[in-house]
Amino acid sequence: MSSQNNTPQRLTVRVPATSANLGPGFDSIGLAVDLWNVLTVERGPFEVVNEGSGADELPTDESNLVVSSTRAAFEARDVEFPELKFHSVNEIPLARGLGSSSAAIVGGIVAGFALQGEAIDLAEVLELAAEIEGHPDNVAPAIYGGCQIGIKNGDGWITSEITLPDDLQAVILIPDYVGETSEARAVLGDEVTRTDAVFNIGRAALLVNALSTGQLDLLKYATEDRLHQPQRAGIYKGMNTIIKAAMTGGAHGAFLSGAGPCILAFASERQYTVAYEMTEAARLHGIDASTRVVRPTSRGAHVID
Repeated sequence: MSSQNNTPQRLTVRVPATSANLGPGFDSIGLAVDLWNVLTVERGPFEVVNEGSGADELPTDESNLVVSSTRAAFEARDVEFPELKFHSVNEIPLARGLGSSSAAIVGGIVAGFALQGEAIDLAEVLELAAEIEGHPDNVAPAIYGGCQIGIKNGDGWITSEITLPDDLQAVILIPDYVGETSEARAVLGDEVTRTDAVFNIGRAALLVNALSTGQLDLLKYATEDRLHQPQRAGIYKGMNTIIKAAMTGGAHGAFLSGAGPCILAFASERQYTVAYEMTEAARLHGIDASTRVVRPTSRGAHVID
């Protein structure tokens, strides 16, 4: 562990986008993909500069998540929070279900620990990030990369990585409107039937097995869900039609990404046909949308200078 005398004056952190739930893995499974937010923090008079996605909508005061999360890392070790300048360049679409808030939280925490000149303990980052976020499905893959299962055990968090096939790609439909996580959670009931619980347990298990063994033909069943997608279809018009269009185009499976409104499809070929079919289905519902074809990334948050 490095000395406090070696505390850096400036550093940059990259954090990947994440897609949570993957259909049946509600609040438990998440995937890191090759879209990145880049946060640079340096010592000096307080300033927050935002570029890229959502730049005009993000706060430039201490309520900004990267600022409050950096502060949390200092408070976690009882170290006084210094004056800092924050510069974010965001590739992750804001409030679309691709983990923009988790990326801000994780980026701030990693920067906060690194600025103290301390070795970064990823387990400690996870504990603090999950405490702020409330669940691990986005923050775990943002920290560790890859596809992660996250559960709470008492007061702590446990993660386990799912091995992914080398040829797996993600086709993401990005609508031109934002989704509010609070609204997407408000439509969910507090109780589920035993039938629906069994439905999701089986599919979540099948999802893990299909991904880890490369049985991609099973994903059309393994990405089905009854805990959140049917309810959220009421606030995201065209969701079911777009998912069906992805399958028609050649996707192995498709699902609402996180709390939405992005929809992610797994594919290993015909990726651009899948993207076209999803975009066309969205257009028929009056939704302007763009698509990105990206690979999962095994790299999580990291300091690059």
